[in-house]
Amino acid sequence: MKTIDEMLHLALLSPDEHRQISHWIARADSPEEILQMPPLLWRAIERASAVMGIDEDLMRPPALDAGAC
Repeated sequence: MKTIDEMLHLALLSPDEHRQISHWIARADSPEEILQMPPLLWRAIERASAVMGIDEDLMRPPALDAGAC
């Protein structure tokens, strides 16, 4: 939920898209149910994710010093 809140804050999701996505996620009992979100909402998330570079972050290999103290 934090990510979609940030998307709203950055004006990458409209307040209505944010509300609908939040409600969908809150009602879902499983990841499979989240995946059944309507295509228009998925496209909104995909657009916002692309602008934020989320896919690139997830594909980046971990830093060699990750977890080092």
